[in-house]
Amino acid sequence: MKKSQAYHYSFQNLQENGMSFEQVFERIVEFMKINPNGNYRLMVGTDSQVHRSTTIFITGIVIQNEGHGVWACIRKVIVPRKMTHLHERISLELSLTEEIVSMFTDDRKTELINIVLPYLYQGATFTIEGHIDIGAGKRNKTSEFVKEMVTRIESMGVEPKIKPDAFVASSYANRYTK
Repeated sequence: MKKSQAYHYSFQNLQENGMSFEQVFERIVEFMKINPNGNYRLMVGTDSQVHRSTTIFITGIVIQNEGHGVWACIRKVIVPRKMTHLHERISLELSLTEEIVSMFTDDRKTELINIVLPYLYQGATFTIEGHIDIGAGKRNKTSEFVKEMVTRIESMGVEPKIKPDAFVASSYANRYTK
């Protein structure tokens, strides 16, 4: 079986460049093993920015131990054209998020859950969230897409978050799209 093309994409953060997804997963495991009785949120979200002749998409992967720090990285995808249609851009943002979420196979999810499992009765938790850069407010241009995008993320077994709770997409990834 041929590996997904996404496995060959490069991830980076302020400390490392050129990480494979396998290395990203190893960093997440290492981070969680430091404090296995933590409250972990694995969050994935994408934002985009239209430039003069390209559209830049940044997908952020963040593992947070609530109240005790984070480890994060990004993946950049450049589309060589201006993507001016909002629905197309939002849909591609979510597709890129879904692509990364799908790399967390059942075996990988089990490995992460098994880190916190012995500590559940001490309050340890683990959730996976898909952060979608859309808002439900009446004045928000993306509000008409909320139901469609939330349903897509939910169908993957991931908890959807929209603005203002979708900070991986709307804040962390956004900062790298400029």
